[in-house]
Amino acid sequence: MISAKINGVSFFQFPNLLSFPKLRHGVFTRNGGFSREPFKSLNLSMSVGDDEGAVKRNKEIVSMCMDNGELVFARQMHNEDVIVVSGSSSPPFIGDALVSAIENRFLAIKIADCQSVLMYDPEKNVVANVHSGWRGSIKNIIGGTIAVMKERFGCAPSDIFAGISPSLGPCCAEFINYKSEIPGQFWKYMDHENHFDFWRISMDQLRLAGVIPENIYSSGICTKCNTDLFFSYRGEKTTGRFAAVIGMKE
Repeated sequence: MISAKINGVSFFQFPNLLSFPKLRHGVFTRNGGFSREPFKSLNLSMSVGDDEGAVKRNKEIVSMCMDNGELVFARQMHNEDVIVVSGSSSPPFIGDALVSAIENRFLAIKIADCQSVLMYDPEKNVVANVHSGWRGSIKNIIGGTIAVMKERFGCAPSDIFAGISPSLGPCCAEFINYKSEIPGQFWKYMDHENHFDFWRISMDQLRLAGVIPENIYSSGICTKCNTDLFFSYRGEKTTGRFAAVIGMKE
């Protein structure tokens, strides 16, 4: 991934998404905000016990880095519900994937080990942001989101570019009770004893939905191994949530 900085705030970008003039996106780190321990410092979640005033100021920081666009958050439920964000729609948005063709509304997902999968179709000017934890992976929320992009906006999967955010890597994605938690068709993704490669699952789900492999970029960064940069629930338990954001400017 490519590191960027605006007004002292660092975030990462996917190289395959940087060539589109209308598009703005960023995967933010945990640094540069106003929250105090154990949420230090750029926490974007109101539901982890952080001070609401600090979170509000943190959201303003992220918005500023996205050309002061409106941030659209969902109440993430670890399900497969896909929300289409229109010009007239308003919160609460309840689900785990956001899709939009509206400019200046920036789709934001909050994570701390789960994946954010950012998608953009430059032909139809449609963006999507998917919260895919292990439950979302099993339910193939990625494939469900691409199906909505096809049905509602006429997107061709071969036109879609995708980026998989920093998240829990196969080094740390341990599931001791995987036989009862993870369906058997996913066991082929076991990297080593009790550890699963959810990056590879997401890449395969993107490909099976029709996204060209050359259009997919996986960060390959494990959040639990990099708690200096990212919040990690597995690594820290009580912690914040960092944001991944995508949207279009006029």
